[in-house]
Amino acid sequence: MTIIMKTNKTRSAEETQKLGEELARELAIRNRPLAISGATVIALQGDLGAGKTTFTQGFLRGFGIKRRAVSPTFIIMRRYEISRRRRMENGERRTGPHFKNLYHFDAYRLKKAENLEALEFKLILSNPENLILIEWPERIRKILPKGTIWLKFTHGKKENERRIAMK
Repeated sequence: MTIIMKTNKTRSAEETQKLGEELARELAIRNRPLAISGATVIALQGDLGAGKTTFTQGFLRGFGIKRRAVSPTFIIMRRYEISRRRRMENGERRTGPHFKNLYHFDAYRLKKAENLEALEFKLILSNPENLILIEWPERIRKILPKGTIWLKFTHGKKENERRIAMK
């Protein structure tokens, strides 16, 4: 998989997690962040139950984060430290990545983007060692950086089917 992902169809929560894990691993092996300056931001847009948090669970696993990801709907933000050395599935140890922190934001309950000021969002955005996933990014679109990667999650025709497209 490459960062330039077009549209992917998953047929289960496990496949959605695997897609998140693959994207994270690809970001982890890059020798530089995607953003020119500041944090790398990935906006996860989609309806309730479309797979945003499920994708995030796999994404965290791809960076070797063992804590279970739950949507930070009521606390707005969770921070995860990314280990500089992590064990690969085959037991090999790899140094990296260039990211130190992964932030998971959920803007669902925010009335306006300015509500993130109390969480030092601008400071978090300014650090190139930060990787940020944002659920419900359309609520804070006006303060997201120009290079934000947008992933659109939609329900498929079948119950567990999801479509994930990069915009």
